[in-house]
Formats: sequence, structure tokens, C-alpha cells
Amino acid sequence: MTRAATAFAAIAAAYQDPDAVARALTADGVRVIRTIGSDAPDAFLRAAGFAPVRARPADAPATPRADALIGKAAGRRRVHRLIEWLLDPAQAQTPILITRADSEQPQVFAALRELRRLGADGPKRFTMLDLLHQPRESSRVYNRARLAQLGAWLAEQGGEAPSDEAIAAGHALETRLHDRMLAVQARRVVSPSAVCGIDFLRIVGACAVLPPERMIAYLDAILAEPVEAGAAARRVWVTGSAPEDDRAYAEIEHGGAAIVGESHDWGVARFRLPPARSLEAFSDPARLAPLSSRAIATLATESVADARAAGAEAIVNLALDGEEVAPWLLKPLRAQAGNLTIESFVRPEPVAPGPRAPTAQRAAPERSRKLLDVTADFGTYQRDWFAGIRAAVAGGAPFAVVNANAPQEILRAFDLPFVVNQWWASIVAAKRQSGRYRTLLTEHGYPAEIEAYSTQALAAAFDGQADQAPWGGLPSPDFVHAIASSDPTPAIFEAMAVEHGASRFLYERTVDPRAEIETRWWDVMHDDWEVALEGERLDLLVAELRAVIAEIERATGRSFDETRFRDVMTLVNEQEAYYRATRDLIARAVPAPISIVDSMPATMVPQWHRGSLWARDAARAFHDEVAARVAAGQGVTARERVRLMWVGRGLWSDTAFYQRWEESHGAVFVWSMYLALAADGYIRNFGSGRDPLRALAARFLTMGDELRMPSWSGPWHVHEAQSHRIDGAIALSDADPFTVRALVAAGIPVLELGVDNFALGPDDLERLDARVVAFIEGPAGACAAARLGAAA
Repeated sequence: MTRAATAFAAIAAAYQDPDAVARALTADGVRVIRTIGSDAPDAFLRAAGFAPVRARPADAPATPRADALIGKAAGRRRVHRLIEWLLDPAQAQTPILITRADSEQPQVFAALRELRRLGADGPKRFTMLDLLHQPRESSRVYNRARLAQLGAWLAEQGGEAPSDEAIAAGHALETRLHDRMLAVQARRVVSPSAVCGIDFLRIVGACAVLPPERMIAYLDAILAEPVEAGAAARRVWVTGSAPEDDRAYAEIEHGGAAIVGESHDWGVARFRLPPARSLEAFSDPARLAPLSSRAIATLATESVADARAAGAEAIVNLALDGEEVAPWLLKPLRAQAGNLTIESFVRPEPVAPGPRAPTAQRAAPERSRKLLDVTADFGTYQRDWFAGIRAAVAGGAPFAVVNANAPQEILRAFDLPFVVNQWWASIVAAKRQSGRYRTLLTEHGYPAEIEAYSTQALAAAFDGQADQAPWGGLPSPDFVHAIASSDPTPAIFEAMAVEHGASRFLYERTVDPRAEIETRWWDVMHDDWEVALEGERLDLLVAELRAVIAEIERATGRSFDETRFRDVMTLVNEQEAYYRATRDLIARAVPAPISIVDSMPATMVPQWHRGSLWARDAARAFHDEVAARVAAGQGVTARERVRLMWVGRGLWSDTAFYQRWEESHGAVFVWSMYLALAADGYIRNFGSGRDPLRALAARFLTMGDELRMPSWSGPWHVHEAQSHRIDGAIALSDADPFTVRALVAAGIPVLELGVDNFALGPDDLERLDARVVAFIEGPAGACAAARLGAAA
């Protein structure tokens, strides 16, 4: 065997089994740290005295520990394999660094933190590195703080905080590694038979597993081998999903192609950026930016240019294991490809289909029955308001579309008309236009099934049928704003900005990396948010809010009025206080005065107008009508027996679903997230001279954590279930698995429907009836009988 063949074999072994490398290094007395995330700063870790070894769990078909923890259906299979590896007792005392390279890794970190809080088995020495990648100075400042915290944690683990001197001392070695990697890439382009795509993918992965000195020796052996011309093959460039293993590469190359380069997270681009010479260089947001944080159009441009430079004939866009960003690359790639062929390589993880009972399709869902007079009033106001928005925009007024979890109060203070993206999606669903909108997205080259709830404003850009457009159609926005709370959100809003010709602002999504956090946040967040939340996260979001203010001022010529903004914030707090009082009324009242069929629209319509006098007064009217029903002893049904909780987004396309069992079983859906989150998640008091802009940052910093983040969501849902005397919870597919576990552990049975609120076919709700009836007559009914017996 030649030296090059020996090197290739050693690299392949390290790539396939990093655990074996970690064990061998530890046996040699080397201090090892395992890393999860393509943006882990390996050179930083080496400067702290650690040998970073990438965690790449084996492609095991069975993940029993993960399945028991989060359920078989939750998340991508990569997440299951990762959690299975993390829960292996062998990792209990291993130092582990998790980054925010995708939106699932913070969930994994939070799950480990929650296991530790509960005293359950799992790793004990782990931390989160929340590196940001938007090209802004505020992101760089934030990264600097997080890296300093990481340095302190590494010192606690037996290493030392990295210094500029330590970074500089390792610079020469890192440079040699980068130079060798670029030379191997150049050889690969000249002769793919000398270094095939599978070889190079393994080499890149091994660089995150083996010490640099060993990798350099292997690369020198490979580069010393004479280059021989191989058989001509179809040359392809690969982009999209970052492969966790080499199966996709093997399938492509075994089909006769030669992969000559890639622009995913585990490609040669990792080595084009010069190695860091100081600590400051690691805070650069552009360093090792993962796919989810990259501008899609820029990445497409770079991929096409690199593919041409490498002599590729085609670009293959990988979409692996349900990863949701890569499909958004196809349209810009095709727009710039020229004579390059653009192909999509999709490999979903195999999922066994569940049983599907044949049912007759309904022409349309039945209408729900409303008990509150205010609901009709709010609906009338909403229609008139939207007609006014359309008229104002037609007259030249600026207009914005903003995600529900992004700050809207800034726009309110500017008197800048806006629509909340998810409200528009609920209108599309309610008007039964979601199927047509999916078709519009597909016809214009966009994914139709990825976060469908968030893509309806994008689809509206293509809706030229005024007679069918919901409420006359969504005006084209001048501004689109979102928090990067999921991997595809940046791509969705980039596409929205392109198609509508709008200015986009993407707020960073930050993560609380502390080892312990306040789990009864609803008791402290209203007044003590400065203590409950990290200053670094607040500072960042305040800086971003000021950037948005400056952008709007430049674009519109309007000035930001601090007094007006303070008034908006005061009105929001007053509005949410009414919701809090209403929620508490409903929780105490038996029978329930209203169901979520009333509370959802009565909450959410005014919520979209937060910060206005009308919204504050609407919340008060809602409270007063509920209070009157409680005082009169009026309930949803004359014979309430079972009180139910709905976990997840609302079924806006068929709210009558919630009422199907009121008369037959006395089952009432008492609780949903909408009123409860308004009651607990929005109030941020800012008296005693506190900055209202900072209070606004505190409001949105945690938005979404309350619903799906371990340690946040579970305790809150249990508290709400207990205070509302819930007998059973019914959960959608977006429910946090830890929330489900927490409810079950508290003695509250849960029915997991496993469906999405926006992706239901016309017969899906009918198909679920039997399961819901069995749940009400079974575990939920048993809990209700025990509760009623105890009360008697």
C-alpha cells in the first residue's frame, strides 16, 4: 500500500469513527472536547489546550434512548442519532461543545440542560456557543462576549482561557493545514480520479477529528503521490445540505459523476478564510457561517462561479434528511446557471407511514359557533382595517409584513401600516386558499411544503386573481422583518424581499447558554426581566432595533418619536393585563364560560393591533364580556365534564373541530396558547426610568421559547394545565416533546395527533375524530371522573 493509500485509509477511519479517535487521544493523555456544529472554532479550542473531535453519530437505524426522550416522530433523524449518542453513558463526563449551526442544536442543548435539572441520566459537562453570523457590528460584539464566556468555561474544564499569544502560536500550524487543504482541492480539480469527492468530504470531516499535525502528514503523503490522468467523468459541483456522512456522495459518484467541489458547510470554503491570528478574528460573523445564515442569492452566485471555475457541467443541490434551507437554493441557482445543469438530490430519511383510514372528503368545514358578541365586532373591525390598509398602500403609504415573533411596536410608533405574516396565513387558510397558494409557490420555483404557515405572504406576490385573493389580496410590502428563529426563515424572507421588491431586516435569534435558568418565568418576567435575561442578549436586540429605526427613518423621511413609542409600549402592557385577568377568570370558572373557539380570535385580532387604543379597549371588552358570563354562571355546554388543552398552533381553517364533542361528551377545549401567552409572555413593565426600547427587546427575546424550548415550555404548560383543571391535552406536531413529557409526568394524559395546523388535507380532520373520541372516552375521561369525584 502506498503512503497516499495509507493516508486515505487513516482519514476514512477517522471520519467514520470519531469516537475511536477520541478514545485513543484520551488514552494518550490528550485533553479532548467533542464538538457539535459546523461553526465550532477548532483553533480557539486548541489554543485552550483541548483537542476538538467532531461528534458524528453512527448511522444507526434504531435510536431507543432518543425515541424515549423526544418520540419517534419528532425532529430529523440526525437529531435522533445525535441525542442517542449524547445519552450514551460513555459521554456522561465528556466535555461537549454545541453551537448554533442550525435551529435544532439549541433545542438539543436545552434538552440536555433540562435533563440535568431533572436529575436524569445524560452528559454533565456541556455548553452552548451561540455564535451569530449576520454581517453586523452588533453580532460581532455579541460573539466577542460569547467567546469570552466559552474561554472561562474551558478553563473550568481543566484547560485555559485562550489568549492572543496562544492563538498566534498556533497560527503557523493552522496556516500549514489550510495551505495543504487548498492544494488538495486544486489537485482534485485537475484530476478527480486522484482525489474523488468522497475522499475530499472525508478529508474535510477528518480535519475536525484528527490533530492538525497528523492531518498535515496525511495530506503531504497524498500530495506527494504523482497525479495520473483518469477516465473522463461528468464533473459536478455539490451544494445545499451539509452531509453528515458520505452516502449521498457515494451515490452520486457511483453513478458515474466526479464531484470536483462543494459549497456546503463541510466543503473547501472552510479553508479559504485565513486562519485567525487573534481572539478578535473568531468573533467575525462571516467565519464558518452555516447554510442557514447565508444569503441564498449570494450563495447561489458563489456556487455557480466556483462550479464554472472547476470545470463542472452540473450543480447538484443536496436536500438531505428533511433539511429545510437547501430547497430554497434551487430557484436562484437556476436563474444564474447559464449552461450549467441544476439538479436536485433529495434523500429523506425513511419514515414508516401510519395507517390512514379511507373517509369521504368534505366539501367545506362547518362553521364554528361563537358565544361572544365582541368576536363579531372584532371581525368587522379587522375587515375595515384591512380595507383601509389596502387603500393607504394604493395611495403611496409605506407598508410592512412582519413575522409574529418579530418586534412590531417600532412600526406602530412610526404609524407605518403592517400586516403580521401569520395573521395573513390564517386568513388564507380560513378562506380555503392554501391549496391554490401552494400551487402558486410551486409554479414560481419555491418550496410549497416548507413552513407553509410562513410562506403565504410570499405566495401573495404571485396572486393575480383579485376575485379569489383573500380579502382582496395582500399589498406588496416595502419592508419585511423577521427573527431568524428557524433555519428556513432567512431564506423565506429573502425570497419575499426579492419578489415584493422590499427591504429585508433579519433579527438575530439568540440562545440563553446558561447552565441554569428560571423555569417559573411567568412569575418574574413582567417586572424583573433585566435580571431574568442576559445583558448580552438585550444589548444585541436593542442595537438591532436602533438599526431598524434608522433604516425606516432613511426610507420614509419620518422621525422616530420617543414619546409616541413610550405610549405604544404602555398601551401594550395595559392590553396584556386585560388578557391576564381574562385568562385567570377562565381558569377559575367551572363551567368554562367560553372555549378556545372564542378566545383565539378574541385574543389574536387585537394582538395584531397591539399598541393601539382600539386594541387595548378591545381586550377590555373581551374581559368584560367573559366576566359577565362567569357572573351569570353561563358555560359553553350545559353538562361540562371534560376540560381539554390544545397544544400548538390553532386550526384556523376549521375551528368548528374544537366544538364537535361539546354536546356529545361535554368536552370543552378550555386552553390554547394564544390567550395564555398574551397573559404571561408580553408584559414588560418599564417604570422607574427604565428604557422602553430595552423592555421591547425583553419582550421579543424569549418569543417562542415559552412554547417549544425545554425548561421554558414544559413547566409553563403544566402550570397552565393545573390552574385550568385540565383533564387531557391534545397536541399538534409542533409541540415540544419535553412539554408532552412534562404534562404526562404531571398526570395529564396527552394525545399526540402528529399533524400540522396548515398542511391538513380535506379529510384529515375527519380522520382524527375516532382518535379524539377514544381519548375523551378513555384517559381524559378517567381524569375528569377522578376530578369531579374529588370535587364532590
